[in-house]
Amino acid sequence: MLTILLLLLPLVLSLIILLFKDERSIRTVALTGALVEFGIGIAAFIQYKTSCHCNLLFSADWLSTLGVSLKFGMDGISLLLVAMTTFLLPVIILASFNHSYTRPAAFYSLVLFLEMALVGVFTAFDGLMFYIFWELALIPAWFICAVWGGDDRIRITFKFFIYTFAGSLLMLVALIYLYFRTPLPHSFDFQWLYAVKLSPVEQIWIFLAFFVAFAIKIPVFPFHTWQPDTYTTSPATGSMLLAGIMLKMGIYGMIRWMIPICHQTLQQWGSIAVILAITGIVYASLIALRQDDLKRLVAWSSIAHMGLITAGVLILSQKATTGAVIQMVSHGINIVGLFIVIDFIEHRTKTRSIAELGGIATRAPRLAIFFMIILLASIALPLTNGFVGEFLLLLGLFENNTVFAAIAGLTMIFGAVYMLWMYQRTMLGKTNELTGAIPDLTRTEMATLIPLVVLIFWIGLYPSFFLDIVLPDVQQILRFMR
Repeated sequence: MLTILLLLLPLVLSLIILLFKDERSIRTVALTGALVEFGIGIAAFIQYKTSCHCNLLFSADWLSTLGVSLKFGMDGISLLLVAMTTFLLPVIILASFNHSYTRPAAFYSLVLFLEMALVGVFTAFDGLMFYIFWELALIPAWFICAVWGGDDRIRITFKFFIYTFAGSLLMLVALIYLYFRTPLPHSFDFQWLYAVKLSPVEQIWIFLAFFVAFAIKIPVFPFHTWQPDTYTTSPATGSMLLAGIMLKMGIYGMIRWMIPICHQTLQQWGSIAVILAITGIVYASLIALRQDDLKRLVAWSSIAHMGLITAGVLILSQKATTGAVIQMVSHGINIVGLFIVIDFIEHRTKTRSIAELGGIATRAPRLAIFFMIILLASIALPLTNGFVGEFLLLLGLFENNTVFAAIAGLTMIFGAVYMLWMYQRTMLGKTNELTGAIPDLTRTEMATLIPLVVLIFWIGLYPSFFLDIVLPDVQQILRFMR
């Protein structure tokens, strides 16, 4: 029941909010609804923990003659991603209060509709339902970026749409092929699709279709070219939604589909995909070193971090896959925090250029402190959330291939260089005309960042709470390797 509530509440609220005209009322309804959704997420979390990892399954017939059912549930992997989604949405909405959007009812309706679609992706236990919600997530994301984005937004968001839609079609073809390989009556149920016996050649083609679809969403080199421009031109809320939550759909798809169905191909040819992911780590990190725009720097850093997570999933290691799930959550928290801080800086100074900033810490010490905490978490400082996932990822890579681990480990070195360089240029040094009178964080802005900092240290200091949730289901997924 809780699973279906998590799906229905944001959908209903996205429609109700269109009835309001006053921006203040719209924001209040959006934030309240997101907080209620988070409360339901906490209730699901508690139920899962106290009922011996019950999967919170909801199932109802839909197109039974075609083997399609409304089947939703949560295992440990889904649960953490749903918890991340419902936690970050109120934070993102609260951070958006710094802006006054045209057509606010449509804007916040799309944000809530996107939350519904994301929860649907992470909870679907039916292949067609997974695809439908995957596509539904693209629609509001595109409108948020295209309508409320910055310069050249139409061209940039069109490229984003074409990339992701083309990948989605490949995934649909793979799902339909698997569907017709299930016994009569055919079914899209996960377990039926997992049980399909494919020849080596069939596995290769299914693997390629899935990999391209998920690699575009993550994105993995060389399918990444839509991402930096989209992040930069999107409104702050759109950047947070894309980077904090939507990108995780690709990694989740790899774990949920590629490992159970394409495990033989992964064992034989997965190293090629790992090389692409690791190439992206180095490539994106080197480009991040040369960025002057704060959002573009964080966008390139995201490609590097997601490349490491992707490599960890593809090597089929229990440690690395567990670390990938934890790092998905940590990356979501950290990158949303970075985009919030950047938005606060841009709102005050009207610029994102690193060269035009400096000395902010002397005028806004609270902003500098929060920025430093989130930055250190993003470069995997021990006792922060970023360290837990990256340590497990690198440990799994090292056990699999020491060369891969050595190259992938550069993400931590490069990350420290460009992140600390960014901090030094923006927060330290002398103030100028733009930063000389910059105000510090307000109470509302602090309320936006404090929950993120709490999670940064909770995951960093007590990771077993989260690892214990994920590990049984990672073991269950990897059983297909036997």
